[in-house]
Amino acid sequence: MSQALAQIQPAQRAVRVLPRALTKRQKAAVIVRLLLSEGSPIPITALPEDMQADLTEEMGQLRLVDRETLDAVVVEFVSELEGVGLAFPGGMEGALKAMDGHISSEAASRLRRAGAGPADPWERLNALPPDKLLPVLEEEAVEVAAVVISKLPIARAAELLGKLPGERARRVAYAVSQTGNVDPATVRRIGQTIAQQLDAEPPRAFDSKPGERVGAILNVARSHTREDVLAGLDAEDAVFSAEVRKAIFTFAHVPARVAPIDVPKVMRVVDQGLMVTAMAAMPEVGEFLLSHLSQRLAQTFRDEIADRGVPHEKDGEAAMAAVIDGIRRAEKAREIALIQSEEG
Repeated sequence: MSQALAQIQPAQRAVRVLPRALTKRQKAAVIVRLLLSEGSPIPITALPEDMQADLTEEMGQLRLVDRETLDAVVVEFVSELEGVGLAFPGGMEGALKAMDGHISSEAASRLRRAGAGPADPWERLNALPPDKLLPVLEEEAVEVAAVVISKLPIARAAELLGKLPGERARRVAYAVSQTGNVDPATVRRIGQTIAQQLDAEPPRAFDSKPGERVGAILNVARSHTREDVLAGLDAEDAVFSAEVRKAIFTFAHVPARVAPIDVPKVMRVVDQGLMVTAMAAMPEVGEFLLSHLSQRLAQTFRDEIADRGVPHEKDGEAAMAAVIDGIRRAEKAREIALIQSEEG
């Protein structure tokens, strides 16, 4: 709570009658103006657009508020805050976020399709994972994609733009320069249309694509099993095989997928003994990792690898799988960022 609100003395909180009658909207405008003057951050953009407009209109109509009236408004506001026992998320989208993991995806989709979605469709779209929005940028008109990019948080927009093919990314980026005269109603309609299209998609039993699921399984399979399966997929369905290969990430892929700056973090993701065994099982990858450590630490690992000797195939593969599992967990926790694979 801001310093100005806290300065109202407890004795003053007995005031109940305002010297000057104000409506609830005017009182809200007074509180917002006071908090803004104190430099307190207020998430006004989280309000529905009509409420934002009403609040701004009230602030434009008010002129001067005397000290006694201000104190009384603050006392009333603080008293209401102190009387709050439980706050619920605003709007249906806020409720759906709170219930995430506690209700089925089918139930959530049904609620959205029934028209109970948020007043601002962009709140819904901003909460979607990148893989749900990427097809919109790839398939919609560049003008629509430019509006989407402009409405997303900068970090999210940059991430999605980086996933687009070069030519498409350049066209979308240029189209952003043409959005200066787009009116809010059009932006809102675009958001509503995209949200409705996404909500109309039937729920999927699996979160990941088939190629990603097979790739994840082959990641931890024995090497000869992985090669046999891939050879069979090449013969049966070359397109699907390519998807699977792109999803596969094994210890052999570490030099191509792990940035040199992240190597010290990778060396800490699993037990040191397992890391030594993995590097002993595949020396070329081990050399890549050691080349991006300090000389002293690298020499320590080299001595341990020499003492370890060549591990049994089963032990080596288990250690390499443990390293990859640790890298995946570090990526999920956003401790490192893997280099995107262009092909398997």
